Amino acid sequence: MKLMAIVTAQVLNRYYEEYQNTEVTFSKEIMHTLKVDPRQIYVKSGGLQWPCIINSTSFTQAKIILGIKSGAYQALSKKGPGAEPASASIRFSFYQPDGQTFSFFVASKVKFIEQYMNSSELAVLTLQFTQRPPDDLIQMIGNLLDANINAVKRKEERIPINQDTMRKLGLPKKEMSVTVQGVPRHCILQDLSFGGAKIVLLGLAQFLINKDVSLQFEFEDPHEIINLKGVIVNASFIEGRKDIIEASIKYDEASVSLAYKIRINNFITTMRKTELNQKFADVVEEVPPADSKPAAQTAQTAPVSQVPQTPAQ
Repeated sequence: MKLMAIVTAQVLNRYYEEYQNTEVTFSKEIMHTLKVDPRQIYVKSGGLQWPCIINSTSFTQAKIILGIKSGAYQALSKKGPGAEPASASIRFSFYQPDGQTFSFFVASKVKFIEQYMNSSELAVLTLQFTQRPPDDLIQMIGNLLDANINAVKRKEERIPINQDTMRKLGLPKKEMSVTVQGVPRHCILQDLSFGGAKIVLLGLAQFLINKDVSLQFEFEDPHEIINLKGVIVNASFIEGRKDIIEASIKYDEASVSLAYKIRINNFITTMRKTELNQKFADVVEEVPPADSKPAAQTAQTAPVSQVPQTPAQ
């Protein structure tokens, strides 16, 4: 097995173990971030399938919303032989960067049925997965949950901006736009984190401290523009210049989108994978091949000299 495959498997296993029962509600932001195709979400049972709405999912179960007059509800609310809960499969569907969709089914059984928010026409069905879900679902949901947790745990961990980090972050250039109290300006990005960024721009430090700003990030692969609001908490002159300053920005936490968190977290995960790959490579180099033997064993043993026997007297 290739080293990268080993590392990827370790990450997926960690996601599954740590977030196994963590429920993710499919809000508009979540669906946009995961690029869910809601028109291709189905529940399948008894050879038939019906469109449904996914309310939430974890790695062990999902909740879907159905109309109580629908064929899906009628089929899934029935008990099987021996009062067995009805079997079903949920079809997840997501957009890929090229605009095409990819889908997969997750086998399950009906666990609970309850009214949806006091509605007399809708019901929520909890479907218990009967097997570990596909790696694609574990990776997407795991990335999302990991990003939210690391956004708190590693909030101030700085990523310096250079050619290598720009490539891994999907940043095409350091130059970007910042709006200071409604006035757009050009700036150069120096570093960033979950919680803030450092930029260089023209101006006077004393007039920029505590001013509200909005940073516009343009990312590639996939292309997206992310605007983050914040405030300048520190500003100082660049040595030798009185008109260029280095400004530290603290983000308004409410404006930090999930898409931005995932970008930063993917960078951290990539760095972690690189470190693990190197660790595995070093271990492999130290372990001799299975068919090798110590030099003392492989060396040819010199024949013992025949000592002429003295005839018995």
